Amino acid sequence: MSPIASPAVSNGVAHPPSSTTASLDAPANGAKHSSKVDWTPSSWRTKTVAQDVHYDDKEKLNEVLDKIGKLPGLVGVGEIEKLRQQLAECAEGKRFLLQGGDCAERFDDCEESHIQNQLKVLLQMSLVIIWGARMPLVRIARMAGQYAKPRSSPIETVPPNHPYNPTAVPLTIPSFRGDNINGPTPTLTSRVPDPSRLLQAYFHSAATMNHIRTVLGEGFADLHRLEGWDLGMEYVVEEGLRADYRRVVTALTDALDFMGTVGADDLTRQSSLSTVEMYISHEGLSLEYEERLTRPATSRFRELNGDPRKRSPAPGSAATQQPGTFYNLGSHFIWLGDRTRQVDGAHVEYFRGIRNPIGIKAGPSMKPKELTSLLEVVDPDRETGRVVLITRFGAGKVEGALEPLVEAVRDGGWKVVWCCDPMHGNTHTTPSGIKTRSYPAIVSELTSTFEVHRKIGSRLTGVHFECTGDSVTECLGGSMDLQVAQLEERYETACDPRLNYEQSLDVAFVIAKHFERERRSQSLSK
Repeated sequence: MSPIASPAVSNGVAHPPSSTTASLDAPANGAKHSSKVDWTPSSWRTKTVAQDVHYDDKEKLNEVLDKIGKLPGLVGVGEIEKLRQQLAECAEGKRFLLQGGDCAERFDDCEESHIQNQLKVLLQMSLVIIWGARMPLVRIARMAGQYAKPRSSPIETVPPNHPYNPTAVPLTIPSFRGDNINGPTPTLTSRVPDPSRLLQAYFHSAATMNHIRTVLGEGFADLHRLEGWDLGMEYVVEEGLRADYRRVVTALTDALDFMGTVGADDLTRQSSLSTVEMYISHEGLSLEYEERLTRPATSRFRELNGDPRKRSPAPGSAATQQPGTFYNLGSHFIWLGDRTRQVDGAHVEYFRGIRNPIGIKAGPSMKPKELTSLLEVVDPDRETGRVVLITRFGAGKVEGALEPLVEAVRDGGWKVVWCCDPMHGNTHTTPSGIKTRSYPAIVSELTSTFEVHRKIGSRLTGVHFECTGDSVTECLGGSMDLQVAQLEERYETACDPRLNYEQSLDVAFVIAKHFERERRSQSLSK
């Protein structure tokens, strides 16, 4: 059964002792990362915290964190181990990773229609990519926890004569940091960090997870019911895109009909064709929250499933060397952002100790030596697929930035999942002040990344998108040819612009056609 389609697992873990209240304000000393023996879920508190949040009410913060520490995990240890195995297969070129979802989730979007639309667009994208790539996919949603966002500046300015600033002078307020930190309304009161939002984030994540598990468990992703995957093609104004998608669906339906006719379908109807595996993820930004959802595997779990320290669930694993095994049960997968990957920082200290697979964002400022130093800390045993490296350079910068990183990682003996995020490096602001992204630039970075990997004997085995199943108007271009004048029609993002439903399918076909060309080339060379 799918990791998300199965009931939440919480019996395989025990809650670690709560850290002391006094440690909330422990001074950073810049000490080097010590061995795993010295790691604890709270050892990050001895390091400098990038993107830190200052809470005025420490007593309320401690109360909330103590409550979160007593609540059950949102995901299961077995699910995390399965994802580790599948990402190891990605690193070996046997699977392809699709990660996508909202830039920043909103509490207000925790409703059936939004959750199901997000699932549907990821399912449709995966269907198109599988058809082109002819290999299984790993699907990881940016859902059920993506409530915090790093910001380039801790403050922002509300202009004069604004609905929330009727004065004649600009008003400086704290930046919006995501629903689990403060409110989006541009007022001083709304932007004060509120500890209770961390608890709200847990319960909204739990509600989202529960609905995902329910709908997938009820056959929402059954390949025999492809009509249920359709968001409504009225969103798609480009007839060619409609035809391409219908062609894939028709071909797949014909194949399934044939399998049913010869009886082969009976063997798989209750397994790979009737459901999918959908994992969830978020950026590991709020370390207080992550700490309280980090739990050790219990002896009962080891008895039933085998001790992770004494087996190798992923090729190349060296888990036998670990003195203890801790899992972040708030998500299957979390990632380090481009602003929190300081090798001696608090986030890296936290990430190095959990057994979950982790992502690392690598932007144009990432140097080979910095990357290998970082990998030595979070993956010293060079476990295949332990790390997903998510590159985000920007169109026109891939050729000069990617190759040195790939060579350094390869020379160092790491077997990572190379993933392309073509969104974050291609953000710009229109003359009227609207933040947007250009679909042609997104495709340019994606295709350049495929090509650079091919040229140097590497392989891109994953993609990472900020996308939505809703018909928003936030990114320019695509087959619908969205123009600047249309951006304000449905600009709804809480932070950065997302690909809408149609643009998401557009880019899925770009990936599928890349793999189709690759297969034809390989066939001709035989």
